[in-house]
Amino acid sequence: MAARKEGSGAAGGGFGASKGKGKAAAAGDAAVKQVQIDGLVVLKIIKHYQEEGQGNEVVQGVLLGLVVDDRLEITNCFPFPQHTEDDADFDEVQYQMEMMRSLRHVNIDHLHVGWYQSTYYGSFVTRALLDSQFSYQHAIEESVVLIYDPIKTAQGSLSLKAYRLTPKLMEVCKEKDFSPEALKKANIAYENMFEEVPIVIKNSYLINVMLWELEKKSAVADRHELLSLASSNHLGKSLQLLMDRVDEMSQDIVKYNTYLRNVSKQQQQKHQYQQRRQQENMQRQSRGEAPLPEEDINKLFKPPQPPARMESLLIAGQINTYCQNIKEFNAQNLGKLFMAQALQDYNN
Repeated sequence: MAARKEGSGAAGGGFGASKGKGKAAAAGDAAVKQVQIDGLVVLKIIKHYQEEGQGNEVVQGVLLGLVVDDRLEITNCFPFPQHTEDDADFDEVQYQMEMMRSLRHVNIDHLHVGWYQSTYYGSFVTRALLDSQFSYQHAIEESVVLIYDPIKTAQGSLSLKAYRLTPKLMEVCKEKDFSPEALKKANIAYENMFEEVPIVIKNSYLINVMLWELEKKSAVADRHELLSLASSNHLGKSLQLLMDRVDEMSQDIVKYNTYLRNVSKQQQQKHQYQQRRQQENMQRQSRGEAPLPEEDINKLFKPPQPPARMESLLIAGQINTYCQNIKEFNAQNLGKLFMAQALQDYNN
């Protein structure tokens, strides 16, 4: 479901690309160095997950806004509707066009600048996300993908990050060559596949006043849950997902080592064949016979197909994401434990 949505969403990116660059981006070739998000957009994304996201179900939507110099301003969004495989007549691209046309009629920013997606314990580094973001970024140079983590947000800190594909990875995706040689030549590693863009959330003065009033009215007791020392559930799930990815990486390494052994074995067979061929020709010459005709050795020994290495890079990137999440989570929990110990010692 998620991969199908991402593909169709990316297909609709071209409509916003031509209009967005023509109207909003005088310096369209400037790289996006900051993403400014209206508070309304953040609330819409959170509300979308709360209404339609269940467990590891991924929700996705379209981001609308404009580009000002090197800043991408996201001012509105709308979700992809949930539908089943039975809804064969539903056209997601046409749905996006109608939504942006309706927003334009009521004088709301309707230019396509990217898309958003929820994640489950940080599991977002996938081939589907890579292909979808490449389609967006190829059509709309300044587009980003917003990753919202509802589980981390529920623990008291908003988790919303913006990512773009690096220029090196964009070139590799354009060539569609993910062989080990191509990735090595492009110097692609999991560390330089995605680049994170800083996010700034902006609210109007009236919204800031309202938030200040709501903060005064909020009960202090509601904040005590942020000091909870329980962490086994979240940490255990994160470690389980990490172990699953490590197992996948181990299997991928076994496949690549098998490929290397096959290549080495074939090289030995080629060398032995050439030696036998040379000895036969020497014997024929000694008998006064014509040497054997030259043959294309590559036709006799077809080189084994090298495994694609992009999946390995994505798995490594996902492992790195899990490790960073676990590191941040444990740092917060250790701080709580030290604080609880200090309070207990003080009370005693």
